[in-house]
Amino acid sequence: MAKFIYRMQNILNLDEKLEEQAKMEYAAQQLALNEAEEQEDALKRRRASYEEEARRLRGDSLNVRDMIANAQAIDIMGDLIVEQHKVVQQEETKLEVKRSALEEAMKDRKTQEKLKEKAFDDFKAELAMEESKQIDQLTSYTFGIKRQKQN
Repeated sequence: MAKFIYRMQNILNLDEKLEEQAKMEYAAQQLALNEAEEQEDALKRRRASYEEEARRLRGDSLNVRDMIANAQAIDIMGDLIVEQHKVVQQEETKLEVKRSALEEAMKDRKTQEKLKEKAFDDFKAELAMEESKQIDQLTSYTFGIKRQKQN
């Protein structure tokens, strides 16, 4: 029996490697996004603790220096949170780009796999036709031999 050889196997292999690379890049970008979100959450928790401290300072004796320092810390945390939110948005944008690249790589691989399947189906059909042709020839030969023996 003949062996099926897909003539564009190297392209399929390349598409599979590109897809795997795109998956790894997507995962790395997802990790970067998660880290940026965790930093933003940490900054928000830190600002919340400063706000809680501000409430405590207002309830205790009025220490103006501590209250000013606390207000400045809250303002700084607000600015840091805004900056970190921008970083999170940038990471989300990068993640979307990586996701699009991954989808494209998956689409290319699937296209090559479908082409390979079609080529294999064509190969099987051609093989079946060749076998049918050989069977017809064998049948004709056998029939011819029987006729010659009868004559």
